[in-house]
Amino acid sequence: MDIQFIKDASVVIGLWLVFYKIAAWQIEHRGKRNIELAEETLALFYEAKDIIEWLRHPIGFSDENSSLVQGERENKEDFEARKRVNFIFYRYNQNKELFNKIHSLRYRFMAQIGKEQAKPFDELDSLIKQIVAAARLLIILWPENNFRTEDEKKKHYEQIKRNEKIIWDSFSDDDPIKLRLNELIKNIESVCQDVIVAKGTLSGFLNSHLKEK
Repeated sequence: MDIQFIKDASVVIGLWLVFYKIAAWQIEHRGKRNIELAEETLALFYEAKDIIEWLRHPIGFSDENSSLVQGERENKEDFEARKRVNFIFYRYNQNKELFNKIHSLRYRFMAQIGKEQAKPFDELDSLIKQIVAAARLLIILWPENNFRTEDEKKKHYEQIKRNEKIIWDSFSDDDPIKLRLNELIKNIESVCQDVIVAKGTLSGFLNSHLKEK
């Protein structure tokens, strides 16, 4: 066998091993960062789930309204309506820092894990906004009692009922917000667990990369 060929082959193999080790280190480093991000994200989503369930708990406490005062131009009915949902705003503001942290983490998640995989962040944000918006709308809807027709009255109370289902936990299996919340947690679990299990190794990275292709 030609000695020069053996030398050339040795050089090629040596270079390939060097490049392989560098690639393996880079992938392992990237995989470690992704795993840490996935673990942090999953923990924050679990915490957010508990907070949303607490937001919707229908029993309020006196300290949640202790700082609430009736406005100078606010009638009694409007003030009472505001008091009925103030617990949601109170609890939300207590935990606003967590929701802001999750929202900020979304951009890192998109950059490191993927835009498609970050969809549960959007769903969580949409869910929180829906609860807060429903509470604000009920402040307007509850005091209203002037209707021109029975049909108008019926539609009004149907709207109230729909929004009450959003802000209050019914503790039933078909609760619409609970179903959405469970589904988005299931989705983020699937994404994060895939990262934690598969992307910490070279073979795992290559397999997931081929799947994406």
